[in-house]
Amino acid sequence: MKARLTRWFTAMVGLFLTPATLANELRLNMTSGATDMSQTVYDLHMLVFYICVVIGVLVFGIMFWSILRHRKSRGVTPATFHDNVKVEIAWTVIPFLILIGMAVPATLTLLELDNTDDSELSIVVTGSQWRWHYNYLDYDVEFQSILATQNEQTYGRLPKGENYLLEVDRALVIPTDRKVRFLITSDDVIHSWWVPEFAIKKDANPGYINETWTRVNEPGIYRGVCAELCGQGHAFMPIVVIAKKPAEFDAWIQEEESRIAERRAEEERLLDMEMSMDELMELGQNIYLSQCAACHQPNGRGIPGVFPGLVGEGVSVGDRNAHIDIVVNGSAGTAMQSFRASLSMSELAAVITYERNAWGNNTGDRVQPADIHNFIQGNQ
Repeated sequence: MKARLTRWFTAMVGLFLTPATLANELRLNMTSGATDMSQTVYDLHMLVFYICVVIGVLVFGIMFWSILRHRKSRGVTPATFHDNVKVEIAWTVIPFLILIGMAVPATLTLLELDNTDDSELSIVVTGSQWRWHYNYLDYDVEFQSILATQNEQTYGRLPKGENYLLEVDRALVIPTDRKVRFLITSDDVIHSWWVPEFAIKKDANPGYINETWTRVNEPGIYRGVCAELCGQGHAFMPIVVIAKKPAEFDAWIQEEESRIAERRAEEERLLDMEMSMDELMELGQNIYLSQCAACHQPNGRGIPGVFPGLVGEGVSVGDRNAHIDIVVNGSAGTAMQSFRASLSMSELAAVITYERNAWGNNTGDRVQPADIHNFIQGNQ
């Protein structure tokens, strides 16, 4: 305990005395980030910090000097005056000037943080329990990003990886040296999109859109998390952003648009044919393990009192249309979200078929992509 307190005290003293360029390296300090804006925020932070340090040193220095210099044991007689106009003016004017000195750069920084003018790329960021959906408004590209950390690590059955709870199946990709605007919202509860190295932390409020922006200087991988308590899966909602050079980003966009076009063409083809039970079960198992197992567990038994089981109970062995409805549209007021935007019709059909026939359910039902298509069309 004594050694820990000694290390803590040494770190705090070092933070007070270390120049701003070196203080950034201390884990107790905020990061200067990867953008000019984050560096501006960091410089503002250090400016206010050092002003507070100077104020603290002066105030406590004068206080301790007065206590020691005018203590009773020295025979000092207390003064009898009750007020001093000059002193009162001084301790009113000086703090006012200090506040102005901090408010001006803080206001300029806040105004710049909210200035999304001249953006070269706009991305809608939508939070939902518990994943992020990204929609590139300037391109025909959108996808969902979910936690990729294995459940075995979470439950302590495997060693935790280097990026434990900070890895996703699909990262947000943005270009360097371009101003990227983010439109941040939510489709259920309040989330918060926080990437420390971008100096971005914006709430995602349902029914409302918050704006922010970034311009990344160097290619790399930048990580963040949801910073607003949003329910049972709050800790499992990471953010990963990959910044690519403009030419590499443009190539990635073209590849994504081509892949999405191929996927749509495949969906159209599947509407005119039937998938076999083996095809549906194989695809459905993969989708279930990546999208559903975190809540309902790989064995389908759920978490009692939190998430319902799917083995021999509920919609998985009940009415087929009700099962399709809850997977496609979600369930209002619960953690069950809509998968309509994140899964293709073949993937939706496969995962529903899998749930209705895995773990001994054996309903024999085969849900086809055409069934999903007809259900969606009939409920529009």
